[in-house]
Amino acid sequence: MRILTGLQPSGKLHVGNYFGAMEPAVRLQDEGETFYFIADYHAMTSTQNAEELRKNVRELAIDFLACGLDPERAVFFRQSAVPEVNELAWLLSTVSPMSLLEKCHSYKDKIANGIHPNHALFAYPVLMAADILLYDSNRVPVGKDQKQHLEVTRDLVGKFNEIYGEGILTLPEPIIREETGVILGLDGRKMSKSYGNTLPIFGEEKPTKKLIMRIVTDSTPVEEPKPTENSTILALYKLFASEADYATMIADHEKGGCGYGDLKKRLAEAYWDYFAPMRARREEIVADPGYVDSVLAKGAERARGEASRVLARVRSATGLR
Repeated sequence: MRILTGLQPSGKLHVGNYFGAMEPAVRLQDEGETFYFIADYHAMTSTQNAEELRKNVRELAIDFLACGLDPERAVFFRQSAVPEVNELAWLLSTVSPMSLLEKCHSYKDKIANGIHPNHALFAYPVLMAADILLYDSNRVPVGKDQKQHLEVTRDLVGKFNEIYGEGILTLPEPIIREETGVILGLDGRKMSKSYGNTLPIFGEEKPTKKLIMRIVTDSTPVEEPKPTENSTILALYKLFASEADYATMIADHEKGGCGYGDLKKRLAEAYWDYFAPMRARREEIVADPGYVDSVLAKGAERARGEASRVLARVRSATGLR
């Protein structure tokens, strides 16, 4: 089974990114042959500063490797290092009905929120389909917001194979990440950069712990029981603590006698300890500047080998060769 996923380089990663995408991706390395790419072409729909894009790509590569991606088990590469993806995107666009793309919620939502429309934003699902199909991917982890785009990919496979021959393109199946979108931010809303409520994966100790101490709580006195329903402290603590420690935290909420300040300090320690091995690994990677370049170069070479094989099959089927 071949599994593929891509992450956009959009700046400093936070806890929501980690549990929503990176941690599940790392676990999938044990379940099949994995292809992971940094979606820098896609990022250009929102980032048009060259230096910022370069920095974000490198930071994402370092963070992903520090969080457990193993380049010996996974193919890890930059999307733009495999130019074949653009040719396949063009070939797919020749069978993409305008009406199919016009129905995509993501495009309509972005336009409704004031983002200037352009062709790349509109054709985003076609490039995403090319990302998936270029490697004969069988399974694709997607959040609920990307589920429709994978359905577009499956529609395009059907149309393309109907025209040019059954089995030319591999039909992918989704792995729906049901947990995506439920990681709470420091203010109790979904963790998002747009809300300014994020908790970084890799930050300095004192400033990050100060962020946790600013979590919004009610005015329940120290001696009184604290509500457990819709508790931001508990929701975050559950991510980092053992089951036994989480049960203790709930009990301390319910019996009273423990103030929110103490509970936040416990959360801060659990958070800091959880990411300690990843911080250490990140320091090792940063200390060896050539390592990231080497990993991405080897990954691109392996990815291009697979992409060339698939594209040769597509070119032959369409009459281009």
